[in-house]
Amino acid sequence: MKFSCEKETLLNLLNIASRAVTGKSSMPLLEGLLLAADADTLTITGYDLSMGIRTTAQVDVVEPGRIVLNSRLFCEIVRKLPQDVVYLETDDKLMTTIKCGRSVFNLMASEADEYPALADVASDKGLSLPQPILKSMIAQTIFSVSDNESKPIHTGCLFEIEGSRLNVVAVDGYRLSVRRETVEGVPGDMKFVVPGASLREIERILGDDDDIVEIFPDSKNILFRIGGTTLITRLIDGEFLNYRAAIPKEFEHEVSADRQELIQCIERVSLIVSEKLKNPIRFHFDGSYVQMSCVTAIGKSYDECPFDGSIENLEIGFNNRYILEALRAAGDEQVKLQLKGALNPMIISPMEGDKYTYLVLPVRLKAND
Repeated sequence: MKFSCEKETLLNLLNIASRAVTGKSSMPLLEGLLLAADADTLTITGYDLSMGIRTTAQVDVVEPGRIVLNSRLFCEIVRKLPQDVVYLETDDKLMTTIKCGRSVFNLMASEADEYPALADVASDKGLSLPQPILKSMIAQTIFSVSDNESKPIHTGCLFEIEGSRLNVVAVDGYRLSVRRETVEGVPGDMKFVVPGASLREIERILGDDDDIVEIFPDSKNILFRIGGTTLITRLIDGEFLNYRAAIPKEFEHEVSADRQELIQCIERVSLIVSEKLKNPIRFHFDGSYVQMSCVTAIGKSYDECPFDGSIENLEIGFNNRYILEALRAAGDEQVKLQLKGALNPMIISPMEGDKYTYLVLPVRLKAND
């Protein structure tokens, strides 16, 4: 194999494909990247047997071929190379020479024949949507994905398509996030759960322009095609929470608040909260203000935030991080807050429509909290 390309082109491919490479594996080949040069195209693949990323770019191929190089070392070498054209050549004994400027490296490659193939995913039934929309749908739900492996189904996001409506849902037992969008050209209703780890990588790969991302789910795997990059990952089997039943239908209180002002107030009160000093924030709704306070071993904090509307004498406790993550994800200047009682969840939603819904369960308050 013999090819040349600009350092930035090669580094971009490596940064994307290496996200699917496992650090340590019982199969040493999986600690490497598969390089395949053919015609005028270089394809680099990373795979950990559950998620695979394949990405391509046009390069100057002199001699086609396929090899596997250690991902960590190859990425570090290319990252440190000068800004110039990179020349890579492999001889018949798999000794691979990497040249750039005055830098020269010789690495021993591995045979590509034993490298496992990515799962085949049928592409006859899927959906397409602009990259920024999928990126925002992931970003506005992924923080609610569970990290509890005892219930694997909730370590991913539910993608639910009904008619022209796409819902993305995440839940971890303490909060629930729903993001909704209208999509076109959907072949029919479908449901599937994508691992949170894979969605985080997809979010990093997605761009901010209006290029289209194609999504093809089948019974066991799902394929995301993003420009010259393809990500394939296993779906999670199981019965996802009936999230609609978890969202209350009736509320005693409904008010609106300036989202940024609310965030800043919670952040100030949370300054005495840490991983070691965990205590809930006490929200005391009194008229058109919410009084926030917290007590930990190092001290006390207090602040007030106004809102539009009125709630008389309601006291409820919340985990500060759960409330903050929901408010930060919402994005709107004004948000709607809906409450029922001290032991019922709070719902954060937009002033108009139902683009997102965030549910946060309360924390039982003790007398000294």
